[in-house]
Order: sequence, then C-alpha cells, then structure tokens
Amino acid sequence: MITWLEPGRPFPPVSAALSDPPGLLAAGGELTPDRLIDAYRQGIFPWFNDGQPVLWWSTDPRMVLFTEEFRISHSLRKRLSKMSTASETGWEVRVDSAFDAVMAACSGPRLGQDGTWITRAMRLAYGELHRLGVAHSVETWRDGSLVGGLYGLAIGRMFYGESMFTRIPDASKIALAHLVTYLRHEHFPMIDCQQQTAHLASLGARAIARDAFADQLRSLVDLPGIKEWPKRLVV
Repeated sequence: MITWLEPGRPFPPVSAALSDPPGLLAAGGELTPDRLIDAYRQGIFPWFNDGQPVLWWSTDPRMVLFTEEFRISHSLRKRLSKMSTASETGWEVRVDSAFDAVMAACSGPRLGQDGTWITRAMRLAYGELHRLGVAHSVETWRDGSLVGGLYGLAIGRMFYGESMFTRIPDASKIALAHLVTYLRHEHFPMIDCQQQTAHLASLGARAIARDAFADQLRSLVDLPGIKEWPKRLVV
C-alpha cells in the first residue's frame, strides 16, 4: 500500500517507497509550489501521465551527476572550444529566456514513447516555480533560434535536472556543459538525474544508494542559494 496524500498531509519517509514499481512512494496531493519544493528537498519527485493521480517517487538507487565527474566527448569538447574562440559564430547559451518554450519542447513526442509525463498540469506547476525563481532553463540558441536545452530546479546548492531536448546534434549537451561549468563555480557538487539511462551514464552520471543521496541532500538544500542567475553562460 502507498500513502494517499490529502491536502496538507506530509510525505511518508522515502524508505517507505515500494520495490514494485520501484520507488513509488505516494499518490495524490497537489502540485503547488510548497508541495513541490518540500518533495524535492526530501529527494521526492512527481512522475505521472494524463488520467493518473499525481504519483510521487523516490528511486533507489538514484542516478546523479557529480559536477566534477561530467564527461565531455572529444567531438563536444572540440565544438565548445570553437564556440569559446568564436571559430563558430551564432551560438548563445541563455538562462531563463524561454522557460515555457523549453518545457514545451521537452514534452514533445520522442522515439519509442507514447505520450509524455510533462503534462499540462506539470507545465503550469513548474512555470509557477520558474516565476518564483526556483525552476530554471538553460537554452542553446543558434542564429537566433532555440535549438536545444534543459530545465530543472535549484534549491540551496542542489540542482535537480528534469528534462532535456535537442533539435540539432549536441545542442542539449552544449547547454548541460555550460550549466555544469557554472554549477561548479557556484559550489553545486551534484545534479539529480532521477532515472538511470545509458545516455546519462555516457555523460558521467552514476547510480548511488538512496540513503547516500538523502544524506547529501540534507547538507545542500539548506545552504544559501544563488540570488540572481546570469542571463548567459560561457564555458
């Protein structure tokens, strides 16, 4: 049995999450900013499809990217070098200039998937977190067009990655590389990636035990956060 969250009812401890389906902790509740921030502070995230109640998860193990372990391929490193020396022109990496557009792009259909977990309710809820300065987008632009990016949440000195999209090769990786460089500079040691995938592993992410993840969270979410994010990022 899982906990049904009535309004105002706290989350159960993450240790109560089911093993089948792996990590399911609770259902119901509301996608208010307070509820979402409380969830992420405890290592809990919402993931559900249209027609389902809100489902809350805390996976074990947890996929994370330690910012010092980010892995850049030779081809991406070459492109980033060209961007930084202006050998390739027309590139920009912006922050928070098109949050809604990034979420919309991330919610688009993907090969081998039916539907999307980034529902209209999720887009509205995270849009509100963006207006509160908690959710952020990092966007890759080429010649004035949005070609890739990602969005996530920043609480204290912890960043929670939510989703990425790309319209041309390497565009989402360019956004991530710039974000990682910035987070290192701002003393964010870890990005939550939630689910284990081969793509994330290729970028240096790895799985750690939920208890270890929770221990690190407790030391990061109460630290002072970034007061004002820059409008552009550089590597």
